[in-house]
Amino acid sequence: MRNAALVLGIIGGVFAMLVGFFGYGYTEAIERYGEIEGLAKQVDNVSLTRAASFLSPLLAIAGGAMASARALWGGILMLISAALMLAAFGFSVFTMFPIGFTVLGGLLAIAAGKPDEPKAHF
Repeated sequence: MRNAALVLGIIGGVFAMLVGFFGYGYTEAIERYGEIEGLAKQVDNVSLTRAASFLSPLLAIAGGAMASARALWGGILMLISAALMLAAFGFSVFTMFPIGFTVLGGLLAIAAGKPDEPKAHF
């Protein structure tokens, strides 16, 4: 379970980086060049979008990397990452896999209560 959480967290984080690059770049482009009527307008909460663009991939990758040694902490980080992505970007065709991978990885990490190692978090 911990290995699955590790892989899902890292893959979800890499996909979240792609969403984050686009989200941050979009807000920057609209701020610099202005809105285009009927095509592109600024998001409602620019600060949340920019923060989530940076923090969501970071938390997902860090949580996935921690899943093998500290499953509870890694799982919590992955779930926070998924919640942050959902709050900033919503659930769409571009975010469904990063959110799904990080949620599943987080749940698997938390469910790994009886690990192979002697340090269990339950």
